Amino acid sequence: MINTCKIKTYSVKSRLSKVKAADFARIPAKAKSFSSFLDSLPNILKAKDLRAVATDIVASHRKGKAVIFMCGAHVIKCGLNPVLIELIRKKVITCICLNGAGIIHDFELAFQGKTSEDVAENLKNGSFGMGRETADFLNCAVKEGVKKGFGLGYSVANAMAGAKLAHKELSLIYNAYKHKVPVCVFVGIGSDIIHQHRSFDAGSTGEGSLRDFHILVENIRSLNKGGVVANFGSAVFLPEVFLKALNLCRNLGNKVKDFTTANFDMVYHYRPAQNVVSRPVMSGGKGYYIIGHHEIMLPLLAQAVIEKI
Repeated sequence: MINTCKIKTYSVKSRLSKVKAADFARIPAKAKSFSSFLDSLPNILKAKDLRAVATDIVASHRKGKAVIFMCGAHVIKCGLNPVLIELIRKKVITCICLNGAGIIHDFELAFQGKTSEDVAENLKNGSFGMGRETADFLNCAVKEGVKKGFGLGYSVANAMAGAKLAHKELSLIYNAYKHKVPVCVFVGIGSDIIHQHRSFDAGSTGEGSLRDFHILVENIRSLNKGGVVANFGSAVFLPEVFLKALNLCRNLGNKVKDFTTANFDMVYHYRPAQNVVSRPVMSGGKGYYIIGHHEIMLPLLAQAVIEKI
């Protein structure tokens, strides 16, 4: 039999305790300001991380460092363009990165104030993605812009700026263009609906996207010592692009360390966890992974930032 009289114990007061009463949430109350609400969240786990990311974005803004936002197209479809546009107007965001679907949904919002077709229904008869105006405008914009020496993002932005679009004020790309914030667009050939159309030019698209890759490399230089990269909703493509752009920037002799990365998504994904949160900051910096729906988390983060600037 075990002799329990020989068990060694110690005072719980001498032990490290990771949770303290001082870190608890405050009692909900009516008519709170947003700052009071944010401060009332527990100083524990992801509430603590959210505040930390907001604080780092504000610090980066004040120091004139890069704040790069990478966004999957779902962010645009969630109705979040006004939030991102306000961060551009406030000179918080210094560079936007999108995938090919991002320019599609952004254009359709500017063109007709609505987007996002019923994929399952239209796939049945082969009409999925066959909208004429979207493909003709974007494919023509890329072809013409790349001929003039533009990157893919600027080609689309420049065309939108010169076009009569009924809801142009809703466009993330157009507003970034107005405020001289670069939009870098990265495309996987065959992955977007406009690639199905006869107006699509793969050469122009590839060349424009490569130019945007080089623009991103230039912007990454300004992450050093205090910049921020936030990825919202791109599970594979943009994290992969970012990792290679960061590597190329360092390969060219630039010191890029001591910055913050944050990945926001609805579920945990391996690639952004590695290529956004972990690997980029191993030589100095901080990485955060926060799970939640974009239509809740992005407004929360943006409001937290705007309250402090």
